[in-house]
Amino acid sequence: MQSFSANPMSEEQQTSIFALRTTANREDQVLAFVASNVKKKGLGVTAAIHPHGMRGYVFVEAFTRSDAEQAAFNVPYARGILPNLIEYKEIEHMLDKVKQEMNVKKNDIAEIISGPFKREKAKVTRVDPIKEEVVVELLEAVVSIPITLKMDAIKVIRREEDDGTVTEM
Repeated sequence: MQSFSANPMSEEQQTSIFALRTTANREDQVLAFVASNVKKKGLGVTAAIHPHGMRGYVFVEAFTRSDAEQAAFNVPYARGILPNLIEYKEIEHMLDKVKQEMNVKKNDIAEIISGPFKREKAKVTRVDPIKEEVVVELLEAVVSIPITLKMDAIKVIRREEDDGTVTEM
């Protein structure tokens, strides 16, 4: 994904997404040329992306169709802008979500926010950042059974620091 910050337009103006047809397997080269054109010409293009698994297309987010066409003008392997606008929801599933840093530590007290144990309080016993999983034990259970959950299934509500202080979240 290429992002462009220097826009001649105001931030309040709406952008549109245009599909740029390319030669298959040349999408990354087209992105580089489009980025170069945008910077040289100072066009109103905010982003250009090539979603994973989508061969033969690059998506250009621009303020006007003219800006998108100028960004693709004389670009090798570019075959032209398609006539219809693309809705964000049409390509949203192809985009990678930016992973947020989860601030979960061992011995945190958390509330489970999804699944069958929703609204239960639990203590974090292990954190696996690679798999993005945590192992918790329910606080109000008679027998402590470890439960493995995804990190986004819990919300930290209290943390005990090494020096003994307790922080409410």
